[in-house]
Amino acid sequence: MPDLRVGETVGLLEISRAWLVDPVAGREGPGEVVVRDGILEAVTWLRGAAADGIGPNGILVVPGFLDVHVHLREPGNEDAETVASGLAAAAHGGFTTVCAMPNTTPAADEPGVLARVASAAFASGSPVELLAHGAVTVARAGERLAALGELADAGVVGFSDDGSPVKSAVLMRNALLYAGMLGLPIVEHAEDPTLTVGAEASEGLVATILGLKGWPAAAEVSAVERAIAILDSVRADAPGARLHLTHLSTAGALDAVRRAKAAGLPVTCDVTPHHLGFTDEWVAGSRRWAWEALDDAGAARDPWADGALVAHPYATSCRVNPPLRGATDAAACLAALLDGTADAVATDHAPHTAVDKETEFGLAANGISGVETALGVLLAAVKAGKLPLARAVAALTVGPAMVLGARQGRRGATRGLLEGASADLVVVDAGAGWHVTRDALASRGKNTPLLGRDLPGRILFTVAQGRLAYSDADA
Repeated sequence: MPDLRVGETVGLLEISRAWLVDPVAGREGPGEVVVRDGILEAVTWLRGAAADGIGPNGILVVPGFLDVHVHLREPGNEDAETVASGLAAAAHGGFTTVCAMPNTTPAADEPGVLARVASAAFASGSPVELLAHGAVTVARAGERLAALGELADAGVVGFSDDGSPVKSAVLMRNALLYAGMLGLPIVEHAEDPTLTVGAEASEGLVATILGLKGWPAAAEVSAVERAIAILDSVRADAPGARLHLTHLSTAGALDAVRRAKAAGLPVTCDVTPHHLGFTDEWVAGSRRWAWEALDDAGAARDPWADGALVAHPYATSCRVNPPLRGATDAAACLAALLDGTADAVATDHAPHTAVDKETEFGLAANGISGVETALGVLLAAVKAGKLPLARAVAALTVGPAMVLGARQGRRGATRGLLEGASADLVVVDAGAGWHVTRDALASRGKNTPLLGRDLPGRILFTVAQGRLAYSDADA
């Protein structure tokens, strides 16, 4: 590949003897691709002798990923992340489109803030597409609705008070009604704050032993059930109303979504890589994957009894909202992804400064910097036989595109590997890994418990709309 700078059009990129995954076409297998002058000129599926020896553990070519939930911190907290550093991190993770949450300072509750974010994205020179959610309420304070119509005209793809739930049932009802008329979803952070005051870690054995105040599953389950019930009550008046429940983490909440979908309600949800791959025992010092923390009968193993604790306890990189759950809840997240209850994987990328993280556990800011490590966590599940590769790719592409709806049509997440379109794809060496270090992360936020760990799947190139978004220096 020619020596290109980020943002430049890809002149020629030929990938031969690769494993292609196209979730739009519902197809995967050996193939070759050619990108010329930014256009995906040819996609050739190989058969017979030409396909011999090509498998999913070699070079992968997949559509560019779409993340419906990232925090970019600009404006207001640029020490933790800027739009430019966040887009660079997204490209390193294989994401060609990301959706910024509105909990900036000031909040994205009016078009002027969105214009500042869009200007920063343009100035970055990154070809990664930045979309935005607007706030549901003014300043995300939960007192009165923001000007949803003006935000829709400014191009938001949804509305959320993320970081906080929509405060009252009345506001949630009105938000669903108005957003439904605008054809946009409400993206709800499902938490009953009356149950989580002072909470530090998921309620259970780990929190008890470590002396941390428990965060009950009921705080999420009850909020999900409330939101679904309100959605059901408004759909006759607003047939376009849609509810998306983000970063669900408990079996009970996912069961509620499963039932709602079976009843025909327009509800979607996502799960995060860390709720799929980590458990609350990571707070105690474990670093085994969630599926390794279950015995043959599917019960959670005791990390103190079986020598799983290899790191120092109380690592604040493990403090997140919602908290890391037990192994059975993590298994429920994986099961929901497998059966389609969970429509997408969203990173909830939440970078923080060292000042906000390097303090005692209960005072640390919630969040994991996760947009660059998401693929590695999913590939770890794939390699463990817990998740089919095609489902992992779909959860990062067509799943989140469906959550956003018809407004998404220009990128690989909705087009797949389509000949003649602007190239929007990721090239991954699935047989190689990469070592997660502070220097290896493009994000300003280094707050991940994966530091020092090897993850599968080294991203070689990310091409967004025919332009180079990321290239591995050794590729």
